[in-house]
Amino acid sequence: MASAPAIQTRKLTRKFGNLVAVDHLDLDVEPGEIFGFLGPNGAGKTTTIRMLLDFIRPTAGRSLLLGGSGADPAIRARVGYLPAALPLNRRYNGTTALAFLQELRGGNHEARAKVLAARFRLDLTRPFGELSTGNRRKLGIVQAFMHQPDLLILDEPTSGLDPLLQAEFQALVLEVAAAGATVFLSSHMLPEVEALASRIAIIRNGRLAVVATMDELRARARHRIVFSIDGPFDAGVFRNLPGVVEVTVSGQDLTVVAEGSIDAVIKAAATLTVTRLETPGDDLAEIFRAFYEGGESEVER
Repeated sequence: MASAPAIQTRKLTRKFGNLVAVDHLDLDVEPGEIFGFLGPNGAGKTTTIRMLLDFIRPTAGRSLLLGGSGADPAIRARVGYLPAALPLNRRYNGTTALAFLQELRGGNHEARAKVLAARFRLDLTRPFGELSTGNRRKLGIVQAFMHQPDLLILDEPTSGLDPLLQAEFQALVLEVAAAGATVFLSSHMLPEVEALASRIAIIRNGRLAVVATMDELRARARHRIVFSIDGPFDAGVFRNLPGVVEVTVSGQDLTVVAEGSIDAVIKAAATLTVTRLETPGDDLAEIFRAFYEGGESEVER
């Protein structure tokens, strides 16, 4: 028998007066997956999370976490939540704040919290009000992960962290997912989600633009290849190849942009004398930008 989704929403909707912040959202996040939830600021990501956790009630529709309600304390105890801004008493130091949260959840997580604090180089003796943005983020990560939850809901988790600690965070996410936890990663940072998620949803103006695996999106991405060629060549040969969307010539440099497989392009280039080959990278970011800006229609999951 298949496991119930770790997160499920059906026609989840939230209105603020005439503003529709989230509009008929249908999502299924499977147990054990790292699921990316992307969109520009104001797209409805945080509003969705606040409804999942019952911080605000939906105008219409419903949601389930781990098969139950986000309002259920027994469900909440199995969830690790990192908000975009961590609301803690400024006078609490890290140790006091973590002890307070531990008491709310139940259980003893002190040893795990200390390990995580050391891993992220967090001084637990300093008052929260004196912490920098980065150190507040570290404390938020520690409190979200310290009780080894079954589900992690993370809202812009690496905002304010330096690149080394961003890499450490990514390693931690991969570790907990390998141990069976589900991670719902909300972000507007494409590289972070691309590095971690196996599947993503893009939300735009409160509505889903796409739900797809990263491999499905990569298959649609454009690849830009620059060939430096010694001798004459016919650029028209490349224009007629399957998947090629653009061909430009600058002196002896031939630039080919193709969608999907580049096999035909490489085979055609093999008939020429290629002195240098550059691949500036695929245009996966352009795929995301199109969804963000409304240039792509919704697709079937």
